[in-house]
Amino acid sequence: MRPMTDDLLDAARAVRERAYAPYSGFQVGAAILGAGGAIYVGCNVENVAYPEGTCAEAGAIAAMIAAGETRIREVAVIADSPDPVPPCGGCRQKLAEFADGDVTVTLATTGGATLVTRVAALLPGAFGTGHMASSGT
Repeated sequence: MRPMTDDLLDAARAVRERAYAPYSGFQVGAAILGAGGAIYVGCNVENVAYPEGTCAEAGAIAAMIAAGETRIREVAVIADSPDPVPPCGGCRQKLAEFADGDVTVTLATTGGATLVTRVAALLPGAFGTGHMASSGT
């Protein structure tokens, strides 16, 4: 049996082809494995009002939440770039919301290069619920 990472990369590669990136031409696909074993995908969706686009990782997370899951077991992101592309800062925080720090994140290029990391390595010092606790003062 192939590792789940291969299935996630295949799913991310397939959804990347459906990305809507007419302005940058930079298509990104993401796939996440939910705690229940289902794979959820997302692709970047640009908008002429550039900051209003949606990242692939955010789309995959939204699909997971819409399906009723709230925990991520593994992540894969793929783009056509010289080196594996990490999630943006906002998506790193989104991943940290739904994944433990030791969750594997595989970053890949369409050319076959990969970089395997963890959620905690992508976002050291992540803001979390513990930061919202009252200090009593």
